[in-house]
Amino acid sequence: MTPISRSGGGRKGVATLICGALAAGGLAAAGVTALEPGAATASSHREAPLISGTPQYDNTDVYAFVSPDKPDTTTVIANWIPFEEPAGGPNFFTFAEDAQYDIHIDNNGDAQGELLFRYTFRTHVKNQKTFLYNTGPVESLDDPDLNVTQTYDLELLRLKDQRLLSRTKIADDVPVAPSNVGKASMPDYAQLRKQAVHRLAGGSTTFAGQADDPFFLDLRVFDLLYGGNLSEVGNDTLKGYNVNSVALQLPNKLIRESAKQPIVGIWSTTQRKNAQGHFTQVSRLGNPLVNEVVNPIEDKDRFNADSPWNDGQFLDNVTKPELPKLIEAIYKIEAPAEPRNDLVDVFLKGVKDLNQPPHVRPSEQLRLNTSIKPAAKPKRLGVLDGDTAGFPNGRRLSDDVVDASLQVVEGELLGQKNDLGDAVDKNDKAFGKSFPYLALPTEGSRGPLAQGTSGGNDVRNQIGDALQPVGTSSDDTTLIAASAGAGAAGILLIGAGLLWWRRMRGRAY
Repeated sequence: MTPISRSGGGRKGVATLICGALAAGGLAAAGVTALEPGAATASSHREAPLISGTPQYDNTDVYAFVSPDKPDTTTVIANWIPFEEPAGGPNFFTFAEDAQYDIHIDNNGDAQGELLFRYTFRTHVKNQKTFLYNTGPVESLDDPDLNVTQTYDLELLRLKDQRLLSRTKIADDVPVAPSNVGKASMPDYAQLRKQAVHRLAGGSTTFAGQADDPFFLDLRVFDLLYGGNLSEVGNDTLKGYNVNSVALQLPNKLIRESAKQPIVGIWSTTQRKNAQGHFTQVSRLGNPLVNEVVNPIEDKDRFNADSPWNDGQFLDNVTKPELPKLIEAIYKIEAPAEPRNDLVDVFLKGVKDLNQPPHVRPSEQLRLNTSIKPAAKPKRLGVLDGDTAGFPNGRRLSDDVVDASLQVVEGELLGQKNDLGDAVDKNDKAFGKSFPYLALPTEGSRGPLAQGTSGGNDVRNQIGDALQPVGTSSDDTTLIAASAGAGAAGILLIGAGLLWWRRMRGRAY
C-alpha cells in the first residue's frame, strides 16, 4: 500500500473548471490581497478543547446539496453530539435546552448571513418515578410509553449587515425523533422517523432527531498519521455511532439572492446560555475538518466563537498549513510550496465560474450553486472527478471529503497529481432517497459490541444464556459459569444476585 493509501477509482483528472480557474489568471495572487477578513475552516468531531467537553453543543458536520428528488429545493443538514454510543442509556441523547442551534445562509457573498434558521428544544418527561427512557414498545412519537420526548420551535430571522429585520416562527412544538433504543423498544424505527418529518408553509420541510453519523473516514490519522506504517488504514472509525441531526429542505427561490445570483454560503453555529443568561457562540462549522486539522490548538476555541467576516486572523493557518509538513516528515511526500493561495481560492472564495459569488469576501463557508442540477450518478470525489454537483460545490452525504481535501492539500491543483486517501470510500449504511436522506441510526441492541467481532457476538450469546429466567433448564452452577465466561464483572454480579434470590426464595421469611 502506498503512503496514506491510494483512493483509486480511475479518476480522469482534475476538473476543467478548477484548473481553468487557477491557471487563467491570478486567482492565487488575488487571494491574499483580498483577504481583509477571510480564511480558515470549520469544526468537526471533538475538534477544540472547550467544545470537546460539552458534546451537546458540538456541531460535527454540515451538508448542503440540491435535493436529488426535488431539484427546485436545497437540503441543509447539520449534526451535533459526536460518537453517540447507540446503547448509551438510560439517559439517551437529547438536544440541549439552553442552546440555540442556528443555520446561517449568506446569499450575496459578503460573509454575513442574510437568513438565519434557529432551532430551540424542550424536553418533556411523562413519569419521573422511573429511570426508563421508554416504559414499553414505542409505536408512535406520541406513544404513552415514550417517557422522555423532545419538541422544538423553528424561527426564521432575516438580517442585513447583522441587523435584525424580522423574526418569524415557522414551526411550533414539532416532535423530535427519539434515540433508537433497540428493536424491543422501537420495533419500527423507520415509522418514527417518518412521523418526525414536518412540512412547513411555503414548500419547506424540517426534521430533527437521531441518525447514523454520515461522515465516513479513518480517524487513526491522529495516531501519527495512521501509525506511521498504515497497519490499520481503511477502518471507518465512525461506523456504528450516531449523531443528533437537524435537516431543512428549502425552496431555492427562498434562500438565493436571485435567479441570476444562485450561489449561497452556508454554516452552522451553536449558542449556549451563559451564567448571566446571555447566549454565547461556542461552536461553528462550514467546511469539514479544518478547525480539526488546520487551526492549531491556540486558535481553535477562538475560531469556534467567531464569525466568518473576522476570518482574516486565521489566514496563516490556511496559507501555511501544518498537515502537508507532517505528511512529508512521515511519508516523504514533498509538501507544496507556500503560501498556499490555491487553498484560499477554492475553499474560502469558491471555484470561479462554479460556486464563487460576485464580489466575494473570502470567508469560511460551505458554498453551493443552487442552479447546478443533481448528478444522475454522483462521484465520490465531486468536482475533482468532473462532478460539479459535489464537494466543494456544497457537500453531499456521499461525498468523500477526506480524500478530496487531502488531494487538494497535497497539491492536486498545483500540478502535483496524486490519488491519496484514507481507504474509506463510502458510508457503512446506504443513504435514503428522500428527505431527510440520512441513514437510520444504529439501534442500541446492535451497538458496536453486538455488531463487532465474533468475540463480541459470543459475549452477547453468553450473557443471554446466563440470564435465563428462573425455572429453565440451567442450574445454579451453569448460571455463574456462563456469567464468568462472559468476561464482565457486572454480569458475574448479576448471576450471583440471581442465585442468592433463588436460594432466599426457598427460606421461610
